[in-house]
Amino acid sequence: MDVLIVGGGPAGLMAAIVAAQKGLSVSVFEKNKMLGRKLRITGKGRCNITNACDFDTLIANIPGGGKFMYSAFRTFSNWDLIDFFEENGLPTVTERGQRVFPKSQKAIDVAECLKKLCKKHNIEVKYGYEVTEILTDENGRAIGVDCEGSKFYGKNIVLATGGISYPLTGSTGDGYKWTEKMGHTIVTPRPSLVGLNSTEKWIPELEGLALKNIDFTLYYKDKPVFSEFGEMLFTGKGISGPVVLSGSRHVLDYGYKDIKAVIDLKPALTEEKLDLRIQRDFRELSRKQISNAIGGLLPKSLIPVVLKLWGVPETKFVNQITKEERLKLVKLLKNFTVKLDGSEGFERAVVTAGGVKTSEVNPKTMESKLVPGLYIVGELLDVDGYTGGFNLTIAFSTGYAAGLAISKASE
Repeated sequence: MDVLIVGGGPAGLMAAIVAAQKGLSVSVFEKNKMLGRKLRITGKGRCNITNACDFDTLIANIPGGGKFMYSAFRTFSNWDLIDFFEENGLPTVTERGQRVFPKSQKAIDVAECLKKLCKKHNIEVKYGYEVTEILTDENGRAIGVDCEGSKFYGKNIVLATGGISYPLTGSTGDGYKWTEKMGHTIVTPRPSLVGLNSTEKWIPELEGLALKNIDFTLYYKDKPVFSEFGEMLFTGKGISGPVVLSGSRHVLDYGYKDIKAVIDLKPALTEEKLDLRIQRDFRELSRKQISNAIGGLLPKSLIPVVLKLWGVPETKFVNQITKEERLKLVKLLKNFTVKLDGSEGFERAVVTAGGVKTSEVNPKTMESKLVPGLYIVGELLDVDGYTGGFNLTIAFSTGYAAGLAISKASE
């Protein structure tokens, strides 16, 4: 066999398709009973395939290993990926934030498109085959795989086993173990693009509350490390949503110690203008109790928590609120603070940060610099991006680069 590919996710399938299109014989080893199991649930079942941004923006949205991706993206860009699916019968649509989805809004259609291409190009898919070891010869070249005692040999081996995020889909970190055994350095895998847990006792009261159009800033001690405008969500244990997931990438290095989120609930208003707005509301509602007078400012479920943090009794009448109390409310709404102490872990992480050290992999071909004949692609590499389709773009582009390199080397 010309190519053995371990892992039937986006990176592995793209490598398989590209190599098979050039006439090479390809086998894919997938321990699940279906291809693209994780792909089928990504993007809440919609699959954000890629992002229709320019090249510089693409690189800027890959905080982990962006420079490593230059060559792969030049070879097979986000725009090439869109064309690839369009040409193979999967129309796409571009939505807010330049996010690209299948027109059908179904992630399963992306997986099925790849599956059909495997069939079209006579790619052999071995379902339920769990690889337990990568075989090498006396010179250290990768020559095959061992599947629980059954050995299969090939001229080129592609590792596309993914990271550790969503382990129930089969991403259990096997690739780290194998590559480390063969001499590769593994940058400690950590959950990224993940919800953050909080120590605040009032957090459970806000479970399910979504906030839109807020300014969100993460601090390490008193230093801002991430800031973004957008949407977020309160969970039973902390916070999640788009701005939180992106921000989580920036607090990994601090071990979640001394981390806090500061939310500006009214970013369109300065403190002075917000104070004037509150004064106007208070004049109109002067005879109401304060708990019934701030509904125009806040979502209903947030009012009891704000009152608790503000320190004003909910039965106090508006005309009894002092200037100092009013200004304290302004500060609270512009700096709503959530102390954080960890993440939801790999079980809920969108992607794994860390992996095979990129300096040990050829960025043009994805071939290991330490083990000839071994290609490392996708989430197994120490490369990761923000939400918005960037991580799938990494997977498809690195898979394409490996498939193309193997094809050229076989000519």
